[in-house]
Amino acid sequence: MFYIEGMVSLGLLVGGLSFILNYGHLLSSLLSLEFMSLMIYLWLSVSGLWSGNEFLFSLFYLVMVACESVLGLSLLISSVYSHGVDYMKSYNSLSC
Repeated sequence: MFYIEGMVSLGLLVGGLSFILNYGHLLSSLLSLEFMSLMIYLWLSVSGLWSGNEFLFSLFYLVMVACESVLGLSLLISSVYSHGVDYMKSYNSLSC
């Protein structure tokens, strides 16, 4: 049990660091967030397995993560369609 918790903690740390350090492209930011979401799902499913609870909450969380990733991908597609690149520093927040 402690091995899996350590692995999840290390995964969250690596995902957070990659999100902080690779903020240049929108796609790499979305992949880092998805990796952290999957680490949280792994923690929820393992803790539900050990405590004997049903997996209904982890299934609900997985559905919410899928909706979040679809929303992020649609934002990526619309920003690439309107600006031509997914490089975050090329966006000007003052122009609409």
